[in-house]
Amino acid sequence: MRRVLPSLTALQFFESSARHLSFTRAAEELNVTQSAISRQIRALEEYLGRDLFRRVKKRLKLTAAGEAYAAQVRDLLDRAEAATLQVMAYSDAGGMLNVGTLPTFGARWLVPRLGDFKATWPDIQLNLITQTREFNFDREGIDIAIHFGDDNLPGCVSHRLMGETLIAVCAPKLLKENDDLPIARERVRNCTLLQHSTRPRAWQDWLAATGVAVVDELAGPRFEHFHMVIQAAVAGLGLALLPEFLVREELESGRLVAPFDVSIPNQHAYYVVYPKEKENNFAVRAFRDWLIATCKTEQEARPG
Repeated sequence: MRRVLPSLTALQFFESSARHLSFTRAAEELNVTQSAISRQIRALEEYLGRDLFRRVKKRLKLTAAGEAYAAQVRDLLDRAEAATLQVMAYSDAGGMLNVGTLPTFGARWLVPRLGDFKATWPDIQLNLITQTREFNFDREGIDIAIHFGDDNLPGCVSHRLMGETLIAVCAPKLLKENDDLPIARERVRNCTLLQHSTRPRAWQDWLAATGVAVVDELAGPRFEHFHMVIQAAVAGLGLALLPEFLVREELESGRLVAPFDVSIPNQHAYYVVYPKEKENNFAVRAFRDWLIATCKTEQEARPG
């Protein structure tokens, strides 16, 4: 059955025109004439049976239909381009691998170790995709991801990488000159608590473990990424509750200190996950095995 689709050229010309709201700038971007853009847009509108643009005081505007169509066409072209590049880069012993990761984990743990992976698998090209929400493998074109939570993602294979221990840290300037570390846990009552938006109960759990009560454990400035929480703590904005492995550099350099003698293990963990249908993909297996081996080696080398 023949698909109801306009030409790819028309869609490319429309997407560029919609993004720039200018036929002239679209023509410059695509290295064609303005009249060529106009012809393709007119042909597309005739094919669809509705206007996509209108002119308001000599300026180009999208109609409601054009605005909705532009968003969908842009996503379609992005996915078609990604698929094309992946096929072009494919080889039996390599290829392109789209890896999903949490932003701070990716920047602080994963990226510094990728040189070792590339030395082992030079023919596998990695593309890192970061976000804080749960990954959608089909919609986002992700082959394999590092997920924090539990191991029951529907339709996925999961392998545990490592756990996480949370510690309270702050800038040294927040402590009194005569403070000896660790200090009394009750001092947390007078601290601003820096909040992480994806871990809203973290301070509640830590305070419950210490037996210290505060007026409002949910009060305090809120940040979306751990990297922002770390920077806020270094800047002296308050007390932060962070995974110990993400702030080792700051603790070793003295930019942060851990003023309390308590840490709590998180009930969740980091997993490498991928769709079941990707289980036999060469690049997925190579990256999975490298991640698992790297985490195991580092955990065995850690004191205690």
